[in-house]
Amino acid sequence: MSANLKEGFYGDCSSPLARLNLDVAFGRSGGKIIWQPRIGCWYDDRVFAGAEFPEPYVGMTLRQIYSELGCSNRNYSFNSCFKRVYDERVRFSSRELGPYKIENRIDTPAGSITQIERANTSNPGRFPEKWWIACEDDMKVMIWIEEHMTWRWDEKSYRKNLEIWEGCGAPAIYMPRVSIQEMFVTTMGVENSIYALSDYPDTVEAYFAAMSDNHMREIDLINDSPIQLVNFGDNIHAGVLSPRLFEKYVLPEYIKRNEKLHRAGKFTFAHWDGDVRPLLPYVRQCGLDGVEAVTPKPQGDVTLAEVREAFGDQIFLVDGIAALLFCEDFSLEELEAQVLECIELFAPKLILGISDELPSNGSLERIKFVGDIVDRYNRSVSPA
Repeated sequence: MSANLKEGFYGDCSSPLARLNLDVAFGRSGGKIIWQPRIGCWYDDRVFAGAEFPEPYVGMTLRQIYSELGCSNRNYSFNSCFKRVYDERVRFSSRELGPYKIENRIDTPAGSITQIERANTSNPGRFPEKWWIACEDDMKVMIWIEEHMTWRWDEKSYRKNLEIWEGCGAPAIYMPRVSIQEMFVTTMGVENSIYALSDYPDTVEAYFAAMSDNHMREIDLINDSPIQLVNFGDNIHAGVLSPRLFEKYVLPEYIKRNEKLHRAGKFTFAHWDGDVRPLLPYVRQCGLDGVEAVTPKPQGDVTLAEVREAFGDQIFLVDGIAALLFCEDFSLEELEAQVLECIELFAPKLILGISDELPSNGSLERIKFVGDIVDRYNRSVSPA
């Protein structure tokens, strides 16, 4: 199935919110915007803790809560439609090392690597106590894995997710992190990665090249799929990713990815959820359609006006409201002021959301409050 989006073509996305989601992204909304907050962490933390939900959300699934709130979800559950296919000689195993500690192991013809994850009692998250890559030999094993990996489309998963999320927004996915961000966040950690760049740069470059080639194989599959909204889930933070490293390792990959995805008519955006001020001068060079999760003050390191100046008329803001404003520590007036500023500066190139998730102590009533503001705005640009 070709994924090229033609005027009036929505594929399986026929519900009003899904259509609006695509219309906003592809410039056909007549000035309307969409309110698309992510509340998955809020939901998961409560389920993990066995905490009671507030009325009227008691007993509801996440999908039902979105229906009650009357807003859209950014449907990253469609990531499950893209399956990694490993070489048949690769073997995965895990063993418990204690109540909250798990060792994961990958055996390959090129050698074996291990990771140790630690769980905790406050939330379902895990963090690495030992990274997959601890030395140059480990990196060579990871290179072999990347070089021997392909991808397949899971139509059954696609149809299941459509059934669950029908009416809540268009399908979206996020790709693996690019080059150095994958090494920082997933496989090696920041400190070890910085040492690796100095100690064995040729092997690091080979690792990045293997990842890039693998990601291009995934893009081939994405471009043949019905998914139109493609995120680069990089978690960019200028506190660890300097302008020099961004320019050398991230920018070329963004350009390469975007050129290929745009040939198939995809909408692309990247997840920059840390401090971003030093990197904003690069944003228009990346080839992105939008940037997700840029966090304004009082939480992040930039103002919305600074973001607008960097984005110009070219780049969509995806999200834009500081997550802290959904907590009772801040007034509704402060929340309303930032929502109105987002709309004034960025609409219609605005997929409004929380930068980047509703906090565990955030208020669902504030989700509704913002939804009412967006509804009034949309009526003003498209009167009944």
